[in-house]
Amino acid sequence: MKFTAELVPLTEVFRFPDVARDWLAQPLGQSLLAREARLVEDAFEGIFGEQCLQVGGWGAPETFLRSARTQRGFLIADAPSDAVPVVVGQPWRLPVADETVDCVLLPHTLEFSDRPHAILREVNRVLHAHGHLIVLAFRPGGLWGLRRVVPGAALPPAAENLVSDRRLRDWLKLLDMRIHGMTEYFFRWPVSGSRGPSSARWEQRGQRFWPAFSACYMLAAQKRVCTMTPVRPAWRSKPKLVAGLAEPSTRVSRLSSAPLDDKA
Repeated sequence: MKFTAELVPLTEVFRFPDVARDWLAQPLGQSLLAREARLVEDAFEGIFGEQCLQVGGWGAPETFLRSARTQRGFLIADAPSDAVPVVVGQPWRLPVADETVDCVLLPHTLEFSDRPHAILREVNRVLHAHGHLIVLAFRPGGLWGLRRVVPGAALPPAAENLVSDRRLRDWLKLLDMRIHGMTEYFFRWPVSGSRGPSSARWEQRGQRFWPAFSACYMLAAQKRVCTMTPVRPAWRSKPKLVAGLAEPSTRVSRLSSAPLDDKA
């Protein structure tokens, strides 16, 4: 991966709020993080290459990158780490050269930023041709959409800019990215300290019978590159004969082929 030499002031570095980190340390947040780690591991299964880039530190730095199938993995975050290579930078102005990344992971990065469009444009810029994008996001609706009316309902604080999967699809289509699929996940009651069922069987039931009530979704997309087909100039094309305008003369006139009469 080629990094640019652009220096970013520390005051402008994107930071996850401390209250969000505290929420992840609670039982509900830990259960969500474990579920997401398994989903991302499955999503990485068929993605290979040289570079994988995670934008935003959601959980421990090695939570997702340790399962990447690429040769190297990097994290754009606000603090260094000994577990994985970390680059301090902004997600809406990535210090990465054009078309140098094979896969980008955005774990709840869009909803904690007021510049989601700029982040997606930067992701599209740094991705290789046919590079992959994986987005983890909270759903604005569903069971967790009741958090404002249910006492004690919990959603990570400061996650104010929630993006629906339909809107995200539209944004990615404008960038000419192909949507590969979406997975709804985490069917737990949004109450801090909840210890409800979180088994794989319960998740499968939720995905099959009530996917609209999921707390989160994972969307996978791929950068699409249109190939250009050269068009031959018109002056190089061979002239075509239009049938019916003229018939070639293949017969010899009888008059001209008859022998001359010398007795005239």
